[in-house]
Formats: sequence, structure tokens, C-alpha cells
Amino acid sequence: MANALYDGLFAPHAGRDEPFLHLPGGGTFSYAGFLALAARYAQALSAEGLAPGDRLAFQVEKSPQALALYAACVQSGIVFLPLNTAYTVEEVRYFVEDSGARMLVCDPGRAEALAPVAAAQGAGLMTLGADGNGTLAEAAVGRRPEPFETVPRGPDDLAAFLYTSGTTGRSKGAMLSHANLLSNARTLAEVWRFGPADVLLHALPLFHTHGLFVATNVALAAGASIILLPRFDAEEVMRLMPGATVLMGVPTFYTRLLEDPRFARELTAHMRLFVSGSAPLLADTHARFEARTGHRILERYGMTETNMNTSNPYEGARRAGTVGLPLPGIEVKVTDPATGETLPLGETGQIEVRGPNVFKGYWRMPEKTAAELRENGFFITGDLGRFDEDGYLQIVGRDKDLIISGGYNIYPKEIEVLLDAQPGVLESAVVGVPHADFGETPLALVVAEPGAEPDLKGIDAATRRSLARYKHPRAVLLVDALPRNAMGKVQKNVLRDRYRTMFVPA
Repeated sequence: MANALYDGLFAPHAGRDEPFLHLPGGGTFSYAGFLALAARYAQALSAEGLAPGDRLAFQVEKSPQALALYAACVQSGIVFLPLNTAYTVEEVRYFVEDSGARMLVCDPGRAEALAPVAAAQGAGLMTLGADGNGTLAEAAVGRRPEPFETVPRGPDDLAAFLYTSGTTGRSKGAMLSHANLLSNARTLAEVWRFGPADVLLHALPLFHTHGLFVATNVALAAGASIILLPRFDAEEVMRLMPGATVLMGVPTFYTRLLEDPRFARELTAHMRLFVSGSAPLLADTHARFEARTGHRILERYGMTETNMNTSNPYEGARRAGTVGLPLPGIEVKVTDPATGETLPLGETGQIEVRGPNVFKGYWRMPEKTAAELRENGFFITGDLGRFDEDGYLQIVGRDKDLIISGGYNIYPKEIEVLLDAQPGVLESAVVGVPHADFGETPLALVVAEPGAEPDLKGIDAATRRSLARYKHPRAVLLVDALPRNAMGKVQKNVLRDRYRTMFVPA
């Protein structure tokens, strides 16, 4: 029996001396060297008693060694559980306990604080630093130089857990199989025209599906190489861009780059592709980026439970404000939330997805799984959207962000598009807050462009001219910034909580 994910992504590169990872300081890891390190990690984990199907929780800084540990888990059949490096001890405790992790790997500087967490679960604790040091590295040094015998795993066996952000209620562990990850990597490599000559400029975190299961896996599937940055830094990205062909990022990457006048056509002339995801990209950013560089950013749509679902085309129209067309082999439909019936083009409803990319369900949450994963295989994403006449999907917002005011449905995105177009407005967010008469009412928060002073009265007048009365924000407030998570998504739950007593007494 083969190991589906390892055989698909890693094994084809055995013995390759070509570079896989380029480090900012000038060093490299060849494919062969990387796989040898991963095999030693696999041997070390096996010596600690970890068996196929065991969960390994992982909270370390981004590094080549961190990627090698991911490869080691795949090769040894261990379920990989990457955790946000910003999580507190108590947050890590929840994930370790909920997953039943047998091993926790953390940065050496956090070992003392996290030791009680591992001990309470009966899990082992090992360390791995960004510089490659730590007890795991020490345990791997003395391992046999010969290859680790890859553990057989089938397509439906679990490869990883990714916990949802938990913006509403308890975080859920999305179970991702070997087939889920491999199918998506191969599809994206094909539709985005990845090949061995590509060099991916990688500035995303490894604890999120975008940085690990999109960026890294696609590069592996194509035999490409990676410039591995510890984090996004506009100065470093521009310095290293001449050696790259592709950049994958979140909208913040592109807005930060556009703030620097050096980021222009000459610097990007050799680049093949810019991809954006994890949060909506403003149409204005699309336009400014194209005017400055001559490139149109390719926006796509995915989520923790499904990896990628749709993409604007590599060849063809990349439409601002849309996330493109369903990927090959993946079905996407927009349905009526009440009946589940498919809606006509142009009508807004809930987005459902079916395909080999869709996860196996939520860990130890059968009722939640049954509520969101239909018996026919379609996953109810919780996103609201609509298809245009050409089959391009537009995301309107999250189902939980829908505002119901006086019995009317209000989609925040419609108001935000109008607000973002007003003079002096950099970005906006519209949330529903409690209201005594209407149940809830829209509240608009706007952020000013640098040096600008938006005319709030003028903005209010513009909404009244352009929108039905029930959609008018009850108030328009100027704020310094919008709260965001690690991947740049606006945290509307934070805004709803912050302003929940604005129109009703506490």
C-alpha cells in the first residue's frame, strides 16, 4: 500500500540536488537534503513512540525545519496539527486536549510554559527553534542516514487537522485527508501553470492553509523552488523579487507594496503571477496594482475545510470583485438557505461545495458535521454569494454577517462597496448591531486614506442616494483601523461586540 500524499508530493524529488528552499541570507536546501532531514525527524518521532494516526500539535516559528517536520509527519502517517504562533498557553491547551495530541512540538522558549499542557494530556513535548535547534533536532542528529521506511497511508486516511478560527463558538478541527490535500495541490499547479522553473516568494505563515497547503504543496507538486521568508516584510519582498516568478499573498501584501514608489513595472517585469486570497481584495487595489505593474492579480476562493474551490483564470478575464470560476473537478452552487434549492444566476444565497477537496468532517463533532456536510457530499460553507451570467462567483459575505433589520435582509458587502468608493476612504466594514425597533441595524466603520479626511456627512448622503432606505447605515464612524486576524480578515465579531450597546442600553 502506498502513502498517497508523500508519494504524490515528496517522493518524486528523492535524490534531486536542485534547490528546494532558498533562504533570505543566501543558504539553500536541496530537495535531497530536505527529504533527508524529514526522514531523520520521522525516525526521531517513531523512536518517541508515535504511531500512524497519532496527532502531533505544532507551534513553532516558520523555518525549513518546520516544513521538514510537516514532511516527516506525512511520511510517518502522523496527523499534522499546525497552530498559530500567536496562540496563548490556554488556547494551545484547548487544541492539544481536543485533538488528543500525542506530541506537542514548540519553540524552545515556550517549553517551560507549555510543559504542563503536554503533561496534562499525557503527550510528549519536544522543541524546534527557527534556527533548527531544539530537542527534536538533537534527537534527529543521531538517526540512521538510510531512508526512513515510508508508512502506508490511503487516500482517505487523515493527513492533517486545521482548526477553524473560532470567531463564533468553539474552534472546530477540520479533518483533511491525503486525497483532499493532494487533489487540490495538483489541480492548482495545473490551472496556475506551475512548473520546475518557478520560484515562489513565500511570505505566508505555515499554520494556515494558504501558506502550507496552497503555497507549499503547489510548489512541491510542480517541483518548483521556494524563497522562504519568515514573515512578510515589504522591503525584503522587493529585494528578493528579482529572483522569483510567483508571489502568493493576502490583500495587505499588495497594499503595503503599493505604498512604496519603488514597487513598479521594472521590479515586476519578470514575474509570472500574483495570487491573492484569505480576505477580499478591493477593486481599487486591483486597479492600482495593474496601473503600477501591468499585472492583474489573480484572486481565488478557499477555506479551511475545503482548501481552494474557485479561481480567476490564468488565461482570460480576471474580474475584480469576483473569485472566479469553480476549479476543475469541483462543484460550486448557490442555494436557498431555507430550502437548499439551487438559485438562478444573479440571486444571492449560501455557497455549497462538493469535490475531492472537501474535508472529512469536524473532529469529534458529529452533529456539527451533519449540519454542514450534506449526505450528498455538498459542504455548506457559511459564505453568501452569487454567480454572474458568465459563471464568475462573487462573495457577498458570511452568513453570520448577514444583517436582518426590520425583517429585511441586508448584505454588508453591498454597502461596503459603496463606502470604499467614496473620496478619502481606504476601506470599510459594515456590521449589524442591536436596535430596539428593528432588531438590528447596520453600522458603518470607515478607515481614512493616509492624509485624507473623509466627509462623513457626504458619505451618509451618498448611501441615501444609492441604497434603499432600510440599507442605510444608522451611523458612519471614522476609525483608525479595522481589527484583523493573522490572515488579514476583518474580525466583524469584534466590531459587533465593541458597538453592541451603541443603539440600545447595556
